[in-house]
Amino acid sequence: MSQLPVAYVDVRFCAHATEDLDKVMEAVQNVLPSDHLEDITFNRSNLEGHYGNPITFFETRIKDKETVRALVENLSANLNMLDKDELGREINRCVEKGSLYIRLDKQAALQGKIKLVTSDPIRIRIRFKKSKIEDVIEICREIGMIT
Repeated sequence: MSQLPVAYVDVRFCAHATEDLDKVMEAVQNVLPSDHLEDITFNRSNLEGHYGNPITFFETRIKDKETVRALVENLSANLNMLDKDELGREINRCVEKGSLYIRLDKQAALQGKIKLVTSDPIRIRIRFKKSKIEDVIEICREIGMIT
C-alpha cells in the first residue's frame, strides 16, 4: 500500500500511584517507533482516583505521516498471531466511526512485546481516512493488523 489511509493515531495511558512512572514511560516508548520518539510529546494531567489516589494521565495525537506509518507498521509487525486472530474476530467491537481501538498490555510492552489486554492498557486509536467498517477491516487486513 503506497499511502497509508490513516489520518492520525491517538495514544493514551495512565500511570497509577503504585507504578513507577519511568517504567510506564519506557513501556509506552517500546510500543512507539524508536526512530520517531523525539517527534512524539505527551500532554500530562494529574487526576484523582476513586479513593483519592493520584493518577497521571498521558495523551498525544500523532499526525505526522511518517510517524503514523512507522507506528502502525510496528504494531502490525509485532502483534502476535493469536492477538491478530482475536482482533480479527472482535473487530466489529473495536471499530467505531472510522477508528480502530486497541488496548495494549503495559507489562508486556515493558518487556518489548506488543500484546492485547483488557485492563489498565496503553490505549491506541487509529483513525482511518475512511469511515465504513468494511473499509477499515479491509485496510487492517492489508496492513497485517488482523488475519
